[in-house]
Amino acid sequence: MLRDSPLLQKRWVKIAPHIIDSALLLSAISLAFMLGATPANSPWLLAKIIALLLYIVIGSIALKRGKTKPIKVTSWIIAQGIFIYIVFTALTHNPQPWQAL
Repeated sequence: MLRDSPLLQKRWVKIAPHIIDSALLLSAISLAFMLGATPANSPWLLAKIIALLLYIVIGSIALKRGKTKPIKVTSWIIAQGIFIYIVFTALTHNPQPWQAL
């Protein structure tokens, strides 16, 4: 996207993000189901799922829906931050992982 790669026009590049996002979302919901998790007893998991949904939306702006390159770059940077938040939330089991560090 940053280099205007012609690969962005390939069919598999357009389909792969949908498959990956669906797999991530299904695994998050499966994990919640297997753990018997509810927002009351696992707020970290709820935070992770909400962050994942936000990551999907922001990622779609970065890769496709952003009108200008600055919007796409900003969205990409925000998506990376959300991804880091998801990872740290998973590692610490805390919806505010910066407090656990």
